[in-house]
Amino acid sequence: MKALLQRVAEARVVVAGETVGRIGGGLLVLVCAERGDTEAQADKLLAKILKLRIFSDEAGKMNLSVQDVKGGLLVVSQFTLAADASGGNRPSFTSAAAPEDGRRLYDYFVAQARAQHPQVETGRFAADMQVHLVNDGPVTIPLRIEPATP
Repeated sequence: MKALLQRVAEARVVVAGETVGRIGGGLLVLVCAERGDTEAQADKLLAKILKLRIFSDEAGKMNLSVQDVKGGLLVVSQFTLAADASGGNRPSFTSAAAPEDGRRLYDYFVAQARAQHPQVETGRFAADMQVHLVNDGPVTIPLRIEPATP
């Protein structure tokens, strides 16, 4: 699974003119399930996101997690993180999970996030969304959890 984290001062997702998710300070999490991804990978990705120390402490060092600062999570599905543009000018998305698998893993990820973190908002899976954010820093971190090897 892949995620792109953006530390935000605020963020919201709008679908058809309606705000469906909004947070103040915290993390905008763009998440992508790829073919073959599992719930175990989703669990590892979430654990990493919740513990990643990318918020400033009192000395100005990135030493605090989203849990430490009691920040929000805005989780948005984004299959385009699976884009492969190596073969030409039109990206291929063949490594993205099939829609039913992507939805299942996204829903699982969100459910686990809500069980482990007090403030979790979402976009709407497969919707045409407008994501508004104020990137804080800016801080943008890509994450990828590879499948376990036997």
